[in-house]
Amino acid sequence: MKKKIQWVLAAALIICGSSVTTSCKKATTSEENAVQQVESTEQTAAQEVEKTELIRTSQSWDGVELPDYLQGRPELVAVKYVFPVGQKLGWHHHPVMNYGVLMQGELTIIGQDGKKKVVHEGEPVVEMVNTIHHGENTGTKPVILYMFYLSQKDMPLAVQHPEIPLE
Repeated sequence: MKKKIQWVLAAALIICGSSVTTSCKKATTSEENAVQQVESTEQTAAQEVEKTELIRTSQSWDGVELPDYLQGRPELVAVKYVFPVGQKLGWHHHPVMNYGVLMQGELTIIGQDGKKKVVHEGEPVVEMVNTIHHGENTGTKPVILYMFYLSQKDMPLAVQHPEIPLE
């Protein structure tokens, strides 16, 4: 931007020389208007919304088709989770569809069948529905995870299975 302004000023000096005339003032005014238009266009471009689709799928991370929507009035729930380094969640399952984005860290999700998914910072994840699994913070910093649940009133987001020991 500074180079554009310098170029406009240099052009005005060449046109005007060292004397200031009415025609020079008009040329300078038009050049200033041109600079303002360029600045305005750049500001508008900088203010545009950026859109990046992270995921579009009908399957959970393990490739299983998601169930049909629940019948009745929906309840949408958004939850922010923070998992300390080394934290292991117990075995559980989700009776409702949910998905999210890992904002920080590294999360490993392990299905009861042994399938694993490592989710890295900035990546989306679609959780398993009605399939027992657990998660572990396998990274070097706390996991920050935003999850979004498509639920119904009074329905649990997760059902714990403490009878299954963690390794």
